[in-house]
Amino acid sequence: MANDPERFDSMLLAMAQQHEGGVKDLLNTIASFLARKTDFFTGAKEGEWQKVMKETFFLHAEKAMQESNRAKKEKEEAEKRLKEIQQRKEQERIAKDFEPASVTELTDQEAIDMQEDIEKDKKQEENGSGDASTSDVETPDAPEDDDDPKEKDKIKPNSGNGCDLEHYRWTQTLEEVELRVPLRQILRPRDLTVIINKRHLKVGIKGQPLIIDGELDADVKIEESTWVLQDGRNLLVNLEKVNKMNWWSRLVKTDPEISTKKINPEPSKLSDLDGETRGLVEKMMYDQRQKEMGLPTSDEQKKQDVLKKFMEQHPEMDFSKCKFN
Repeated sequence: MANDPERFDSMLLAMAQQHEGGVKDLLNTIASFLARKTDFFTGAKEGEWQKVMKETFFLHAEKAMQESNRAKKEKEEAEKRLKEIQQRKEQERIAKDFEPASVTELTDQEAIDMQEDIEKDKKQEENGSGDASTSDVETPDAPEDDDDPKEKDKIKPNSGNGCDLEHYRWTQTLEEVELRVPLRQILRPRDLTVIINKRHLKVGIKGQPLIIDGELDADVKIEESTWVLQDGRNLLVNLEKVNKMNWWSRLVKTDPEISTKKINPEPSKLSDLDGETRGLVEKMMYDQRQKEMGLPTSDEQKKQDVLKKFMEQHPEMDFSKCKFN
């Protein structure tokens, strides 16, 4: 554990997200801390801190370069293998296209049988040409019944219960929202602007117009929300929901809304919840379905059952003029 270089990653990521100026501002904060709270700059021999800084940064710079070169080499090798496979398949296709067709001669009996089948099919077509079979009549698909005017302009969720948009894709569970932004170029984390606030999100490339700059659909937990740059080309942002009983209809207020009625949570995700939370979620989903069908919710049904039992126990009482809400 003591030698694990990643044990402070989540803490440092959270710190980095609070520095709009990127790595430079983060290093300035760390250096200020060392100057104010430690004797790093003054406690050793003259020039010692410069030596420590140089050795430390050069060590990790060398590791970063080695990792970058390794990843680049692996990518080049993978692309080379892919190109070889594509070339081989293309050669196989061309060879197949120019392969001479094989001709198989029929015996006299096979030729007679084939001619009889052709004549038989021809007669069946002539006899049935005047009648249209009901099975051949295509009926147009019935339009989807959706009487709720609030759902009219809403779009169907993607496979992750979110939405695929022009510049990004987001998905969700009851606990979190995952945002993926393809950057279409190789970048470093310091080239990006990612600012996560409780109800606002900013995402973009420095020096360019922001890709996302808007009010979130609901509150998020800043300290538990993170972002990471994958392969230098894809930005992944995880937003931890405050309200874990609610589905988002959009990432930010400027996005088109999805129909939360059409969300289909995976059973595996539902089983990950603790017993109490799962019970609440299942009750919420049941009540939602009941409302859509014009039927009483679980609470309303319980009240009706209690009232029905009371009326059965007291037949002498007249309930005909009573109004029940």
